Amino acid sequence: MSELRGQVEGELAVRLDADLAYLGALLGERPPLSEYLRVTQGCGARGWASEYVAERREVALAALGDVGVSWGAGTNDELRRVEGRLDIADAPSAICDAVVELEPLVRGIAETTAPYRLTIENVEIDAYWAFWLDGSGSDIRLRLNLPNVDFTRVGARQFALHEVLGHGLQSASYSARAADAPWVRLLSVHAPHQVMLEGLAQALPLMVLPHDQVLVTRTRLDHYVQLVRAQAHLDLNAGVPAVECADLMRQAVPWWDDARIASQLTDRGDDPLLRSYLWAYPAGIDWFAALAGAGDTVVRRVIKAAYRDPLTPEDLMRLWPEGPVIGGG
Repeated sequence: MSELRGQVEGELAVRLDADLAYLGALLGERPPLSEYLRVTQGCGARGWASEYVAERREVALAALGDVGVSWGAGTNDELRRVEGRLDIADAPSAICDAVVELEPLVRGIAETTAPYRLTIENVEIDAYWAFWLDGSGSDIRLRLNLPNVDFTRVGARQFALHEVLGHGLQSASYSARAADAPWVRLLSVHAPHQVMLEGLAQALPLMVLPHDQVLVTRTRLDHYVQLVRAQAHLDLNAGVPAVECADLMRQAVPWWDDARIASQLTDRGDDPLLRSYLWAYPAGIDWFAALAGAGDTVVRRVIKAAYRDPLTPEDLMRLWPEGPVIGGG
């Protein structure tokens, strides 16, 4: 890869830089976080001002109040009751029903006609994720990690948008034109398009179902929570003691228990892949949540482009130069 890197430029060079940085991390290198994220995720690691995070918290609090949910240790449980509990055995059919309902809306905004085939598998894996989507070409595989899965009816709709109509349909759309595309045909979560992929998938409810009050409330809360995770990501990698990071996270998100906090700190501080990849979530949702309020013309322009090519943060900011700086500013 190092030899190839000296022979190429443009999009291939950007991707090779990300691959080399990640391979170096696997071999024991530990560059400063800002440098590592700039090369792998394609954006900075400045983070968000405490005043801005507080604003996102107030937005989430107001949304929660509108659906009758209070703030405290029971917030997530209360919101899940409002969302409607769903037996895990019923989750696949609920997801499929939501896909059938929402697919025309997403295709209309994205302007894609790409076909796809979806299969759903149940697995039991000792990993942080509750669900994971991958695939090849127009074949999409969705795995539900049963030990971590706890679905609600609203969650099934969010899931259909995020995994199937976000990641799945987007990947199938790339596959439909890949023969003529200039980019590497194998996507990876340590590469600079991941901010766009995760950001769009998380924020789709704000653009597709802006009047679904409970789903929008969940998305607003997720936005705030991702910013809390981002601050812990920065603090831990800046040398702040883990116990102090844990205390700050516990204060900011009072329904998280010690095991949840410990797992998140381990992921962001120790794992070479997650130290890069998990930054895509706060960086992405913050930008796309802002985009959702930019007006229909801008939203459609960005989403159409995002379902045509795997865009980097620089690509996104060129499409909407009036938007915020990705990664904080």
